[in-house]
Amino acid sequence: MYLITVFGNLLIIFSISSDSHLHTPMYFFLSNLSLVDICFTSTAIPKMLVNIQKQRQVITYKGCIIQMYFLILFGALDNFLLTVMAYDRFVAICHPLHYTVIMNPRLCGLLLLVSWLSIVFLFYCTSLGVYLISVSTHSMHSSAIASVMYIVVTPMLNLFIFSLRNKDIKGALKRFCGMAAIKGTTVLGLKNFLCLEG
Repeated sequence: MYLITVFGNLLIIFSISSDSHLHTPMYFFLSNLSLVDICFTSTAIPKMLVNIQKQRQVITYKGCIIQMYFLILFGALDNFLLTVMAYDRFVAICHPLHYTVIMNPRLCGLLLLVSWLSIVFLFYCTSLGVYLISVSTHSMHSSAIASVMYIVVTPMLNLFIFSLRNKDIKGALKRFCGMAAIKGTTVLGLKNFLCLEG
């Protein structure tokens, strides 16, 4: 699931950036959501996989605090980006004639910027206090299952819900994969040609 999340979201980012038809606010925010999903899952899953491989369930206090910081940061950023994407769709549906004027590149950049640094503010003001308070008594097993669902499954589902069900993204993926296949075939053909000549 981790590999599907990372490679799938990377594919979405490359497809959107390579297709000029998708250089719109909605896809700008979607590519940023894909990047945040990669970062979100990468904060905890690699360490978890190492622990499973070594049969050790150890993390230092410093490592735990750093991991929690980035989990909260990227998790909250995910929520803010979803809010910004909802605003983008609201403008597109309710004000279609003014959409390009309202959702200009400057506003899109500003919305993305406001989503970032808000996350930092909210983390220092609220989340730090919550996690420094004593932990409530939950079973370790149920907490682990909930964490995996939240950290791995949700970002993977975002990939399918927001990207792969979209016909524009599917078209961009086909064009992107087609370009990669053409480049690979050209390189392979040139290599074979050079080998035959040599």
